[in-house]
Amino acid sequence: MSKKNAKGKGSTPATLQLERAGVDFHIYEYEHSNDHMDDGYGVEAATKLGFDQHQVYKTLLADTGEELVTGVVPVSGHLDMKALASAVGAKKAAMADPKKAMRQTGYVVGGISPLGQKTRHRTVIDEGALRFDEILVSGGKRGFSIGVAPKDLIAVLDAITAPIATW
Repeated sequence: MSKKNAKGKGSTPATLQLERAGVDFHIYEYEHSNDHMDDGYGVEAATKLGFDQHQVYKTLLADTGEELVTGVVPVSGHLDMKALASAVGAKKAAMADPKKAMRQTGYVVGGISPLGQKTRHRTVIDEGALRFDEILVSGGKRGFSIGVAPKDLIAVLDAITAPIATW
């Protein structure tokens, strides 16, 4: 579904941020099921939507001790905490407490989007995203993904790219 067809349907802070920025995007919806929780929310999205797991990205919040940082990596990989810390000039990073992540972003775990967060955080996107014309990220709720060009996502978020994914 294109942005033009999305207005009023499934609007979230994430889609509103893209609309305000004038960025083209697509909405992908699927029926979320708890049966996929062993694999994770992102793997469920890739499977149900028929996308390669390297093209679907998950949003993770890390705590450097100084600030929360948003890391965006493929669902097929893991967030390398040392690489993320290095990318933002921190000494270390660890996964943020889920309750703190939900408070800071305004989203629930499994639906945290890098876009439209309640509190803006520095964002690092794995450089592998640049291989694709479109990547999928959470649209701000479970079962709701947004397809967007990586260069547009980087621009809207004022993000940086770095090799932050491990396999």
